[in-house]
Amino acid sequence: MPTALARKIKTLIRTGGPISVTDYFALCLADPEHGYYRTRDPFGRAGDFVTAPEVSQLFGEMLGVFLVQAWQKHRGPHPVRIVEIGPGRGTMMADMLRVVARLAPDLLDAASVHLVETSPKLREVQRQTLGTFTERLSWHDGFDDIPPGFLLLAANELFDAIPIRQFVKTQAGFRERMVGLDAQDDLAFAAGVAGIDPALLPETHVNAPVGTIFEIAPAREAVMQTICERLAHQGGTALVVDYGHFVTGFGDTLQAVLKHDFDPPLAHPGEADLTSHVDFARLALTAADCGVHVHGILHQGDFLMGLGLADRAAALGRNRDADMQAQIVADVQRLAGSGAGRMGDLFKVMAVSSEAIALAPFRNGD
Repeated sequence: MPTALARKIKTLIRTGGPISVTDYFALCLADPEHGYYRTRDPFGRAGDFVTAPEVSQLFGEMLGVFLVQAWQKHRGPHPVRIVEIGPGRGTMMADMLRVVARLAPDLLDAASVHLVETSPKLREVQRQTLGTFTERLSWHDGFDDIPPGFLLLAANELFDAIPIRQFVKTQAGFRERMVGLDAQDDLAFAAGVAGIDPALLPETHVNAPVGTIFEIAPAREAVMQTICERLAHQGGTALVVDYGHFVTGFGDTLQAVLKHDFDPPLAHPGEADLTSHVDFARLALTAADCGVHVHGILHQGDFLMGLGLADRAAALGRNRDADMQAQIVADVQRLAGSGAGRMGDLFKVMAVSSEAIALAPFRNGD
């Protein structure tokens, strides 16, 4: 049984022909009537996926430690805009602010908190989660609406939800990948007529076999550019955490998740989350072109352990019963460990700053 959005997309295709993967991606997540993020609260065990802040408070606490460090290395400017784009249920911001209040009360006194969120449903959830800090909160439909001033920004699993373009290798070269209808009137991938500038492709593209997929994400780079231009003019540091890869390459990373399991990307539009892996190399180049300092890219596990995750977990588990201590150990493994079901290697972390300050656990030369 096709979803309501599938029926809408099929009508669009019958009327105007196949649509790009970019347009399909955008419709799945943001269609005003049937879009995934417009119609549901997908986070947590009752939703479709669990993000790192929902695994354990330890994740947000470590990010809070990082923001305090960044503010201090920037020599404690006032006022401060603490910003999260795509704040989910507000869990990460609540955990970050709790640490800020404990470690750097002067920072909290200087700060206003800004959440970039378009979903009325999620805004209400965030309001409840962040009740202690309500007087500091402002919501914005877009990043450009945040008032001027020094910025401390955290973005967790933001860029993976921004649409990509895909190109597929054919006998005639790389052509844009489209979504059309097959002989059974089902949604299906097909090659379009638009090509790609060969300069954007890895050098090995000539030897790539037919069917090879290449992805670019101009919309992601535009968001990164907007953030970095703000930093360059107003000052500050931004932290980006997402799953992705260090080096630009080939591969189809478009994926859907439904009820904590992978789902074919064309199977349940509007009812499954749609994402793809982030090309951190391209984000880093975009940031460097804006004149900000790029602190390099780390595995999430190395980042969290370098900030003291193990010590904080030990403190959290002190004087707790055996079951709670075992749960804390399991949470640390999921956040920082390697292998199936763990986030430590799959997720990457990159920081950018308006000046070349030293920020642990990034190496000074990064």
